[in-house]
Amino acid sequence: MTDLLALVAELVDTPSVSHDEAAIASFLESELRSVHGLEVVRLGDNVVARTALGRAKRVVLAGHVDTVPPAGNERSRIERGVCHGLGAVDMKGGVAVLLALARALVEPAYDLTYVFYACEEVEHRYSGLAAVDGARPDLLAADAAILLEPTGGVVEAGCQGVMRFVVTTRGTAAHVARPSMGDNALHRLGAVLAAAAGFGDRHPVLDGCEYRESLQAVWADGGSRQRANVVPDRAAALFSYRFAPDRDGDEALAAVQALLGPVLDYPAGDAIDVEEVEAPAPPSLGHPFLAALVAASGAPPRAKLGWTDVSHFARRGVPATNFGPGDPDLCHRPDEHISRGELDATYATLRSLLAAPSGG
Repeated sequence: MTDLLALVAELVDTPSVSHDEAAIASFLESELRSVHGLEVVRLGDNVVARTALGRAKRVVLAGHVDTVPPAGNERSRIERGVCHGLGAVDMKGGVAVLLALARALVEPAYDLTYVFYACEEVEHRYSGLAAVDGARPDLLAADAAILLEPTGGVVEAGCQGVMRFVVTTRGTAAHVARPSMGDNALHRLGAVLAAAAGFGDRHPVLDGCEYRESLQAVWADGGSRQRANVVPDRAAALFSYRFAPDRDGDEALAAVQALLGPVLDYPAGDAIDVEEVEAPAPPSLGHPFLAALVAASGAPPRAKLGWTDVSHFARRGVPATNFGPGDPDLCHRPDEHISRGELDATYATLRSLLAAPSGG
């Protein structure tokens, strides 16, 4: 069996910050081409390997190979069964498990497609998974999919949708000594921020998993330090809304408009402008394969509180879920680390689920 901890260390020591994944893609391509029975396709810095055994069902196993920029943790360090280093959790631990499964599962119960893709940690327009889908959509065809995002070895079902939008308030410029002659757009933006801060808890339960929505202001701007004597006539704030998979993008926007509309003056030029929407994914735990994964994991599933590429598969009509090694709370932290036990447990669960029963 592959020494998963050593493999994670090797992957950590192969730099792969987003947009610079050529070296790790070449390493994975070489390793996968050495495995008998795999068809290997490289598209840019994305590598896909798949079996063609004529099985009745096909399962996609996917993971991204890029990391965020280093924070003094670019080299791996193994101590007492734990590998420290950039991307150890997010998600070179999952990539190591994928590669080990590709080496070991020569007679799986399903035809398998392993997808290693670039540029997950940056804007979605750069997504390697989307690039594969655009160039060779047939490579992503499947009956079900597992994304090996770090979940602590627990099935994290579906994912939240993401809406990023800018609220702009308009006012009338005036001298600050005579504010009644104007209308302070920055003060009016304060009412928008107060309304957003009052966003009520919404916790829909789907397939037994509780999703928690959130609305957060992440940037604001208005007025000018160089115009300190002027009542500002424009202000704006950027918001991020994480919404549950019982809503689509139109329903999410309607909820935002209902919350913020009462404090906006649309005839005066106030506006809500949506910059980006990423669709959510339903939990789909009624699907037999995903239900079998939950059973094999030995733990109750929980909602994925965040967005992942299970959304991409869901849009294609492929039931998908998140299941991988590593503590998701350690993602992107300088002290990112993963243990041998976490890696071995995830590998064992997936191998038992995917391997053909004894005798064929």
